[in-house]
Amino acid sequence: MKNKIKLLWSPWRMEYVKREKEKGCVFCNRIKQNDDKKNLILIRYEYSFVIMNLYPYNNGHLMVVPYRHVSDYGSLEEIERNEIAELTNLSIKVMKNVLNPQGFNIGMNIGSIGGAGIADHLHQHIVPRWEGDTNFMPIIGHTKVIVDSLNETYNDLKIGFSKLS
Repeated sequence: MKNKIKLLWSPWRMEYVKREKEKGCVFCNRIKQNDDKKNLILIRYEYSFVIMNLYPYNNGHLMVVPYRHVSDYGSLEEIERNEIAELTNLSIKVMKNVLNPQGFNIGMNIGSIGGAGIADHLHQHIVPRWEGDTNFMPIIGHTKVIVDSLNETYNDLKIGFSKLS
């Protein structure tokens, strides 16, 4: 019996790949600004924050990011690791309440060889998943179906975080 390989293809992310690179660190630049809605920052804690992915794999794709600019997981202090875990748990609760996903992908891509698009600043991805969310549309129609805009999803999740935090 042959193993079938399933691919998660996201051609809409080509905009991310081809875009002009921002000076400095994307995450550090965002946390210095005060416009959380514009920057898609949903909640700030003492050592880390939750931000929506501007180029999501799925509707509601979040990232938990330490404020400290580190690229190595072993460089995180215990209190930072604990807070990232706490915000990951809170993010899952909020998404379950607001978006009703059937599953999640959670993880870090460490280093550019490990798949990190922003390798210099560690961040954890939380991608909500629904049955059928990898269907024929991206392959045949070169179109990803995102059911809400980033702003609509931001507003919904922001309310969810305010209720649970």
